[in-house]
Amino acid sequence: MYNIFSQMDDEQDEERIISRKHLTEDRDESGTRPKSLVEFAGQSRIKDNLHVYIEAALERGDALDHVLLYGPPGLGKTTLAGIIANELGVQMRITSGPAIERQGELAAILTNLEEHDVLFIDEIHRLNHTVEEILYPAMEDFALDIMIGKGPAARSIRLDLPPFTLIGATTRAGLLTSPLRDRFGMIHRLELYSDGEIVQILQRNASMLSIGINRDGLEILSGRCRGTPRVAIRLLRRMRDFAQVRGSGVIDREICSVGLKALEIDERGLDSTDRRIMLAMAEIYNGGPVGLDTLAATTGEDPGTIEDVYEPYLLQIGFIAKTPRGRMLTDQGFYHLGMEPVTRLAGNSALEAQLALRDLEQEQSEQGESEQESIEQN
Repeated sequence: MYNIFSQMDDEQDEERIISRKHLTEDRDESGTRPKSLVEFAGQSRIKDNLHVYIEAALERGDALDHVLLYGPPGLGKTTLAGIIANELGVQMRITSGPAIERQGELAAILTNLEEHDVLFIDEIHRLNHTVEEILYPAMEDFALDIMIGKGPAARSIRLDLPPFTLIGATTRAGLLTSPLRDRFGMIHRLELYSDGEIVQILQRNASMLSIGINRDGLEILSGRCRGTPRVAIRLLRRMRDFAQVRGSGVIDREICSVGLKALEIDERGLDSTDRRIMLAMAEIYNGGPVGLDTLAATTGEDPGTIEDVYEPYLLQIGFIAKTPRGRMLTDQGFYHLGMEPVTRLAGNSALEAQLALRDLEQEQSEQGESEQESIEQN
């Protein structure tokens, strides 16, 4: 059983190996990104639809309609955008929402596009609202409205743009404004990958990077990566180091056991910070409910970090639950920590009793009204 107090002083500034966000080590090695839809594993429904749309656009000689890709980090949104451009046989210009601070910067990017080019904007939900307004006529009419001069002498001119395809990627589609979202002709959500799809990705990358790995190694790594290719590839590279130094150069069950234990990643893909949060809820708050700020103060983590980084996966696998009264550790969460589910706090029982009493009073009141109506009718 893990000890919460032995982990309170751990260094938390270190980048998490199982983080879905892009880390400095996540660089392309020997061009390992897939270049075509055939090479891209997983997301079958999206691939089938894109194949149809791309073939139709090529036959007509038109630009592909604008595409919005959204979903958790590390699922291949950037890779899929590059594949679309490659399948269309055009260039792809890459930028990101936070990088475009002024309207003139976006105008310069748009006017330099060639016909049918792909413009990829990562984290598009972080676009400045004034910058975003330029995109509306550009996406809809392939035109750019520019103001010249100031004051009474100011006038607007319209520049025609070549037909192009905008591919937007975001991890938070709910933050997109409605006018921008409505201008995308195709909106696709990328789902988490199955273990079988992760195995295909690992096999391909291991082959391209000349990494030896057997079936046991593939199965273990595919179950520890949270259904995320980025994490799977990162684990593959880390296990390669352990196989080189501690083994014979092949990633097998023994190497995975040694390497993942050293990285403190358990069989469900949880690391020490995930377990520390769960243990705080179990040992200090009796399983909850506990408020976000209280949990953050107890664990020494930032509330936003808990909510955006750690909590989503724990919710997905059913180890914690959100309630109106706060976060609660589920029975599955207790069992994963090697603990038996415990009785909730007395305060919760009192609240539940108050709710039950209120429901009883309401039921008796409705019954009385019904009897009164019956008497009046008779």
